[in-house]
Amino acid sequence: MKNTLIILCLLFVSAFAKAQQLQAYIDEAQSNNPDIQAFELRYNRAEEKVNEADWIPNTEISAGYFLSTPETRTGAQRARIGVKQMLPWFGTITARENYATSMADTEYVEIAIAKRKLALSVSQSYYRLYAIRAKQEVLEENIQLLNTYERLALTSVEVGKASAVDVLRLQIRQNEMQQKKEVLEEEFIAEQTVFNNLLNKEKNALITIPTEMNIPEIDSIKTLEGLALNPELLKYDKLYESVAQSELLNQREGLPTIGFGVDYLPVSERTDAFPSDNGKDILMPMVSVSIPIFNNRYKSISKQNELRQQEINLQKDERLNVLESAFAKAISQHNQSRIAYNTQAKNLKQAKDAEQILIKNYETGTIDFNDVLDIQELQLKFELNQVESIQMYYIQSALINYLIN
Repeated sequence: MKNTLIILCLLFVSAFAKAQQLQAYIDEAQSNNPDIQAFELRYNRAEEKVNEADWIPNTEISAGYFLSTPETRTGAQRARIGVKQMLPWFGTITARENYATSMADTEYVEIAIAKRKLALSVSQSYYRLYAIRAKQEVLEENIQLLNTYERLALTSVEVGKASAVDVLRLQIRQNEMQQKKEVLEEEFIAEQTVFNNLLNKEKNALITIPTEMNIPEIDSIKTLEGLALNPELLKYDKLYESVAQSELLNQREGLPTIGFGVDYLPVSERTDAFPSDNGKDILMPMVSVSIPIFNNRYKSISKQNELRQQEINLQKDERLNVLESAFAKAISQHNQSRIAYNTQAKNLKQAKDAEQILIKNYETGTIDFNDVLDIQELQLKFELNQVESIQMYYIQSALINYLIN
């Protein structure tokens, strides 16, 4: 019991260390990836538009000089200087700022989506790298096993219990495995470049990969409850809210605007008469109202906003269907990986039992190297399938985490 607890503790510590290493790579990728940085700049730009929304129309300043001066009772008007400021209706600027804020919130969700997708890509590439290295180790172990068989075959040839053909078959099989191992090395180099590009690092930068991974005996229950919080769906909620804010802004912009101003007219003194207020300048305060009588534009925008919200709801429903389908497929492949892994484990045990029987037969003086090659091929197949099952299990786990966590 004590030994079992020690083993379980070691497995837990190992799994935690692997998860920490992968998370460190994900954090590094999210900090360095140019695509994420571009999304963050878009968000910063959207945030700055909130400040841009706090504006009022330009102040109008006008000036004119009378070429033919109009005469008044108090003197001739020489010029006219005016200042006017139009102001939007109460609450228009706030509505404009709220709309800009809602658009910034939409951009922020895009950052969350991009980070999730990047984390998924990093995780999947990480597990592909593990699978390639694990397959190479399997091939190396089988090459060493064939070396052992080759020595047995050479000994049998010397005593006349095997032919040179058996030796050549074993050597051919070793050559095939060596070829597969070298091909996998090329695949690793290519995947290493993919992984490091995701982290925006040198393509040949060293990557720490676990030497061993296993499928846990028990999985936590995965449900669709977390899917509603997926940023890909939250994006549509933010878009819907931005359209609602756009409609509030449209309603405010459809209201009158008010203008305040003042005109100043300098007046020359009369020399032919001396009335009261002779030569007194004129100061004329003014108030103006701009009324959108022909408001078809605002009605059309309201209709467009209504249609846009209906479109967003339909898009969200469609995206939800796609994500639910992806979740169901990921859960299915996740479970298939476990089934395949357990089956390959049973098959591998039986293949090793068969291998032991062949070795014992050799000790009694009888061995069929055709059987040796057949068992070795089966053993290799089962081991490689196990690695692929582990790879598929963790890749689907990463996809499930992307969807619901």
